[in-house]
Amino acid sequence: MNKLYFFVFVQLFCSQLIFSQRIDKETISFQLLKEPVFVTEPNNRNYTITINSPYNITKDDVLRMSKEDYQRQVDNYQMNVETAKIEHQEKLKDYEAEVKKLQEKYKLESAEYSKLSTVEKIATTNGGPVLVLPSRPILNIPPMPTYKQPDLREALIVDNKILASQIDIAGFSKGGDYLDVVIEMERTNFQDNQGKTFANQPVKVIAKQNGVVKLDKTYFSDFTEIASVPTNEINLNFHEKRFLQRIMDRIRNIINDNFGYQTISSTVILENVKNKGDYDDLERAYIYVTTNLKKLRAKSDYAPNKIAMENLQKGIDLWENALRKVNYNDKKAHYNQKIGEYLYFNMIRLNIALGDYQKAEKYLNELQEHLVDIKLSYDANLELKRLEEKIYNN
Repeated sequence: MNKLYFFVFVQLFCSQLIFSQRIDKETISFQLLKEPVFVTEPNNRNYTITINSPYNITKDDVLRMSKEDYQRQVDNYQMNVETAKIEHQEKLKDYEAEVKKLQEKYKLESAEYSKLSTVEKIATTNGGPVLVLPSRPILNIPPMPTYKQPDLREALIVDNKILASQIDIAGFSKGGDYLDVVIEMERTNFQDNQGKTFANQPVKVIAKQNGVVKLDKTYFSDFTEIASVPTNEINLNFHEKRFLQRIMDRIRNIINDNFGYQTISSTVILENVKNKGDYDDLERAYIYVTTNLKKLRAKSDYAPNKIAMENLQKGIDLWENALRKVNYNDKKAHYNQKIGEYLYFNMIRLNIALGDYQKAEKYLNELQEHLVDIKLSYDANLELKRLEEKIYNN
């Protein structure tokens, strides 16, 4: 009986080993040169940036406007005091009328209450009438204006040259005219909507490469929310300065995506199945991907990069072939839903790290179609949400 029990135990243990997968993780860092939409030969990578905008504000302008604003407050002070007195008198009239109305109501209710018998008075839920009068209005004289030095850190001190100096194109040198970029910028427009503040700032970007127009497009025309309160409750200068900086950052990214040669430093976590014999193709794919990621260098026209990317693709092809073998309905299958989960996460992570968000979204959509069969852990669900944010916020 003991021998039979031992035999069954061993058989069950071996069966679990056969149908389980040990998955290890490795973190890989690499650099990659992101190719632009429009290629420029190395000898011609020079540029000039011209920005035309309504902004031409100096430190002296900010100080001058601050003093002018203070002087307006001083000039209008006496008028504001008189206005406060007139408003107070109006409030007093309304107050006295309201008091008279409440007193008359109280008098009538008291007379009615006094006619009730003792039993009827006891039966009333609220007791006898009570006279409640509103507070008497107080005269609020506005304080005398005092001059406050403006906070230059929040002031919008900027001109076209300052704005142009904020844009550089990766892999290019300033001063040439092979790539000529002209930016036409409007001032920030604020708008109230449902108690919130929205802003837009239309910007037209025209880029010529050796005199040929490659980019001619207007951006940022749509209004976006910048504050959860209306415009009269925010510091417009501060918010305009912050919104303008946000627009400048996005313009820089647009120009670099189209023309720049940007170095991408990425770190990616990849998983590997450790079961000799059963998953040799997956092990081979992992070796192809990880070793060739480490070979990549952020160099333009670097021949080893091409070979590394070709070998990297061999690993990706093996992972794609494995995905077609996955049986999501059989947990004991060698290529079960656990293998499918690990493959999809590898594909999504890898393509995000390589900057190919379109492919990453493709694999994300495929994974989501199988989530009925794949039961993700709490940690896996959290990671999936983070990956979704990276894809859709890119």
